[in-house]
Order: sequence, then structure tokens, then C-alpha cells
Amino acid sequence: MQDFLTVALYKFVELPDFAALQPPLLACCEANGVKGTLLLAAEGINGTIAGRPEAVHAVLAWLRADPRLATLEHKEAWAAEPPFYRMKVRLKKEIVTLGLPDVHPALMAGQYVRPEDWDRLLAEPGVVLIDTRNDYEVAIGTFEGAINPATRSFSELPAWVEREMQVGGKLAGAAGKKPRVAMFCTGGIRCEKSTALLRSRGFDEVYHLQGGILKYLETVPEAHSRWHGECFVFDERVSVGHGLAPGHYTLCRSCREPLSDADRASPLFELGVSCARCHGTTTEQQKAGYRERQRQVELAEARHQAHIGVRQQDPKLEP
Repeated sequence: MQDFLTVALYKFVELPDFAALQPPLLACCEANGVKGTLLLAAEGINGTIAGRPEAVHAVLAWLRADPRLATLEHKEAWAAEPPFYRMKVRLKKEIVTLGLPDVHPALMAGQYVRPEDWDRLLAEPGVVLIDTRNDYEVAIGTFEGAINPATRSFSELPAWVEREMQVGGKLAGAAGKKPRVAMFCTGGIRCEKSTALLRSRGFDEVYHLQGGILKYLETVPEAHSRWHGECFVFDERVSVGHGLAPGHYTLCRSCREPLSDADRASPLFELGVSCARCHGTTTEQQKAGYRERQRQVELAEARHQAHIGVRQQDPKLEP
């Protein structure tokens, strides 16, 4: 029985008083027993929360009572177990970090393309398809023919764009004309900024997948899909497939990257401690700490308790 509702939400909107929103928003979430992470910045709100359905909808109603957030959209998924163990409301300079203050998604984002129209766009000649996610996300699934910028963080994307705009690059175009570009990400938020980035660099025909990969997987039948693999998600589900069905990946608790069956079969994999990717990057002292954490997790599970962290204290503005 799936009793826990998970909601992903974001909206680019001017919130000059975002710091003042933090205490009452955290209080609302805690009063309703909702857990997860929400980010507030002058450019808007972003995050994922989970809890009992009526509790999550109470938080959404609180947010939408602010006229600036009245049109806030969200995506829903269900789980049998709580996907988060604590509630955090963080203040940020950006709700998704690109590092370019001259890029304003609320004013400059590209054209939305509905999931049901996405495959038709990709079939058109001359469209350059770019996966704006990070390398470890792309590794477990992407759209057929998509370019992987091989970034480790979203803030590396502008440098990749500048390189690929040079002669011979994937964004150089021909005869002085910039190509048509289609971009996509998990839920749509990174595409708002990445398409705004391209428009700020002189690209006129820039498109992005409305609702992101998650909406596409929810909407488009697998038999007619151009998607291959699974989609990494930033909660305890780790990955999902078509119809948003739970995927086959788990998470390395050390490096936080997704692990396949083959990854877990590696002799360097130790549950809760390391995987083949990160085994050589941590000290024995760190591994001992991870082993103790894993022991506490297993004790909590044996007692049918959640292994949770402490309540958020004195949140600070993060760079």
C-alpha cells in the first residue's frame, strides 16, 4: 500500500523577501509532518517534499496562498515508505546553480514542448538534442540521439556551451546560422535556465521538454518512446522508468551515485560504505564512520524505526 505522497515543485518568480519566507514555511511543513528539502532564492522556489497526502496538500495550499506562487505546479509520485527523513528549508543565491546573474528564466526561457509532441520535434531534421543533466544521471538513461555534455555539475554547462559554439562545435551551426536546439532535464527546472542561457547567447529557436523526463515517462507509452534506460531521481526511489515505475538502481551512501546490479556485485562494494567508484577516495577512518552509520540504520530497521537526522538549526545562506 502506497500511503506517502512525494511532490516535486519549482517556480521561477521574483521573491525579494525569500529569507523572510523561510521560518513560516519550515513551521508549516513541520506542523504537517512533511519532510524533504525546499530551496528559496530571490529567483523563486524549488524542491521535493513528501508525507501523508492531506499534509502535503496543506503545504501546497500554504504556498499558493501567496499570489506570486498561485500558479505553482507540482508533480506527484507515491511510495510505501517515507522517502525523506528530515525537513530542510534552505536559502540560496539560485534555486538551481548556473552562476550567471544575467540569465533570467522567468523572462528568457525557451519554448515549451508538450511530452506528447516531443518525439515529433526530435524527428525533425537539424534539431540538436542536449541532455542538460550531470554525467552520472545520463549514464543510466537518456533520449535516443542526445548529446551528453559530460558535466559533473550544472554550473559547468555554460563553459561547455561556449566551447561548442566555436567552429566545429555541436552548437556552431552552418553558414552563420545557429541551429535549432532542444534541451531536457529531470523535471524541467534546469531546462528553464539552460534554454535561457542559449537565448542570451543569440539562439532564437530553443525548445525544452515541458515537465521534464518525469512528465514524459508518465505520459508517453513505452512502446512509442524514444527514451532508453531509467531516470535518476533525487530521493530514496533513486530511479524510475516508464509510468514512473520504481527502477532497479540503489544509491551509494558514500558518493551518492546510482548503483546497478553489476555495480553491487563488485568486490569493492560494501553496503552503506563504498562502491567501485569511490572505494579508493575515502580513508579507512571515513569507512569506519560509514560502517557505524550503516549499523545504526540496520538497528533502526530491525526496531521498525526510521533512521533520521536532527531538526534543522540556524540555516545559513549557501554560496
